Amino acid sequence: MSDEGNTLKAQTEAKVAAGRKGNPDFMKGVDESIAQAKSFQEGANALNLAQSAPRFELPNQQGEQVLLEELLAQGPVVITFYRGSWCPYCNLQLKALQSRLPEIHALGAQLVAISPQVPDGSMSENEISKMDFLVLSDQNADVAASYGVAWQVPTFLLEHMRVDRGLDLESLNNGNGSILPIPATFVLDKQGKVTWRYVDVDYRTRSEPEDIINALKKLV
Repeated sequence: MSDEGNTLKAQTEAKVAAGRKGNPDFMKGVDESIAQAKSFQEGANALNLAQSAPRFELPNQQGEQVLLEELLAQGPVVITFYRGSWCPYCNLQLKALQSRLPEIHALGAQLVAISPQVPDGSMSENEISKMDFLVLSDQNADVAASYGVAWQVPTFLLEHMRVDRGLDLESLNNGNGSILPIPATFVLDKQGKVTWRYVDVDYRTRSEPEDIINALKKLV
């Protein structure tokens, strides 16, 4: 188990705190956007416990098709939706999961990370793609939508990405410039049913790897 000060929550809270100090007006806008999203209960239709996960077929960074059905035939599957390799919170989360991957594999499970980012040369070169789990591309966020975790990004955040960070989401996601997944995580048993989940429209909060591992232990 990670030390309390080194948990993913502690790391993300430190990044949020740094953001508040460095750009307080932007973070205030994020707070307001997230509050509005929560007031509209965005993410409320996400897959719930005991529901069967929609099957999918998505390309990996080499363009090879990966079927959920084939993964489930090998054991439990952890599916985590992330926004893209450009998202610092996603990078923190996936690094934390990478560090616990031997434990996930020891429990007979596989980890699958899904984002709208197109599987091109840049995807094969980024840090996430070099991690030891499956990285799949859901360009139009159709799979995210089927899991109830597609989010129409507020104009305020889209403008920040375009102007302040120079991010061209339409190019990164091959035409999808406004819909991103809520960074949600689902643990599926071998039958493809949800046994654990974490869904929060606030992209600055993520599931703790320890909780995912504990959920997998219950399936053994």
